Amino acid sequence: MKTNYKVGELVYDADIYDGLNTSLTDLEFYKKWLPRNKDANILELCCGTGRLTIPIAKEGYNISGVDYTASMLERAKDKAFQAGLKINLIEADIRTLNLQEKFDLIFLPFNSIHHLYNNEDLFAVLKVVRKHLKENGLFLLDCFNPNIRYIVEKEKEQQIITEYTTNDGRKVVIEQSMHYESATQINCIKWHYFIDSQFHSVQNMDMRLFFPQELDSYFKQAGFNVIHKFGNFTGEAFNDDSEKQIYVLAL
Repeated sequence: MKTNYKVGELVYDADIYDGLNTSLTDLEFYKKWLPRNKDANILELCCGTGRLTIPIAKEGYNISGVDYTASMLERAKDKAFQAGLKINLIEADIRTLNLQEKFDLIFLPFNSIHHLYNNEDLFAVLKVVRKHLKENGLFLLDCFNPNIRYIVEKEKEQQIITEYTTNDGRKVVIEQSMHYESATQINCIKWHYFIDSQFHSVQNMDMRLFFPQELDSYFKQAGFNVIHKFGNFTGEAFNDDSEKQIYVLAL
């Protein structure tokens, strides 16, 4: 059993990341929950290169973004500059964040919760959210609904999961292998990168899995009320076949 769970550095290379993560299927969902008052303060945790931050800022909202990875934030800053936007982009660890202000809406999108590998990390983040959330504010996040059948099947062999070309012209192929640790609930994922037809490296993409009743109880324990729990970004109620767990929480 490992203890050094992580996401590899190449995964967070800005061009590699942006080339892979082009989907905006979650954007309309998060926009739906934006306050009507555009003077409201919004905080995105784990904002990456601004995939959601930039479009929301373009809607005229006062949004701040926090991320731990400097290279990702530099790309977000470049995007904001190119769009003529002023966005407060902060390099910080969301487990210890202290901005000395409160927000009307805080969201943790794009399965980022899966990289909180133990309960101490999770509850540290929830404490940070409580500290920064206004009394009538909302906290939103999304994550996967663990699919044991999928994990068992995918453990059997290494498979290509995506092929794409980055903005800087690199042709990328990613093959995935995985091994699930029941004791820690960590899916130990390895991404095997081939760039321009040459093997480049193996990068970790480890993810802590959160089971539905477990996660519900954690939020309650941390002082949050579950206002809604959806199974996808179209707003269907969570059920046994849901791929996602999408929460709307309040204090």
